[in-house]
Order: sequence, then C-alpha cells, then structure tokens
Amino acid sequence: MMAPWSTLVDVVLIGIGATLVADVWAILQQALFRLPMLNLALVGRWVGHFPRGRIRHVSIAAAEPVPGEAALGWFTHYVVGIAFAAVLVAGWGTDWVRAPTLPPALIVGAGTVVFPFFIMQPAFGLGLAGAKTPNPRMTRVRSLLAHLSFGLGLYLAGLAVSLLPI
Repeated sequence: MMAPWSTLVDVVLIGIGATLVADVWAILQQALFRLPMLNLALVGRWVGHFPRGRIRHVSIAAAEPVPGEAALGWFTHYVVGIAFAAVLVAGWGTDWVRAPTLPPALIVGAGTVVFPFFIMQPAFGLGLAGAKTPNPRMTRVRSLLAHLSFGLGLYLAGLAVSLLPI
C-alpha cells in the first residue's frame, strides 16, 4: 500500500501533467487549424464572481472583469485537472498509478466533459452543452476532444509518474 502523502503527490503530478497535455493539444489546434483556445481569463472571471454570489451570467465575456482573472483562471484550470486526476485514482486505486492503462484514463477524460456541458457553458451564458453558440455541434465535438486529450494526458502523466522512484 502506498503512503497517503505519496498518493497525493502522484495525484498532483498526474493532474498537472494531464492538464499540460490538454493545453499542448489546444496550442496545436490553434497553430495548425487557427482554432481559438479557451480564454482562461473568463474562467477566472467566473470564479472571481463566486464571492459576490454570482454563478450564472447572461454572457461571461460581458461580465465585469475581476482583478487577476487570468491568473485565477489558469490556477483554477490546473486545480480542476488535479481534482479529476484524484477521481481517476479514487476510482481505479493506487494500482493504476503503479501500472497505468489507457481505458480508465480515457473514461475519466470523457466523463469530465459533463462539467463544461452542464455547468460551465450554461453558467457562461452559452446554453446547455453550448446550445447558444454559433455552432453547437462543433462546440460539443471540440469540448469532447479537449477532454479526451486530457484523458490521454492522464495516461501519459500516469506512465511518467509510475517511473518515478518515489
């Protein structure tokens, strides 16, 4: 059995690594296909409105900016990645960390698309599963691909962590 602190370190490293892979995927899409990346400052703006009791917005882009929203958005992005890595390790156990396999990572990655579809996009004023975006089908496909890239990242980061001598 792994020590709890060791498992926590593994989860943090896997979450950061997986989020980094998803970010590289987004950068590649932007460079190769001119597809815009998610503006994480808007995530920070959304989170920054929580203390004011504001969770839903008609348009997050039109909402009042909050100080440090870009940094807050990036921080939130990585904390959420770590939380999703914790879901993977909680569901498949520390044995998965010792010998990662792709299917559980992709299952968790695909499952995380529930959050933008049913929480973030509606709260940002984009409708359920991006229904109010100019091209809802493309919004959904891009969200799913982004979250599958995160799932691939979970696997790759899991492999890297499994090789560490901790």
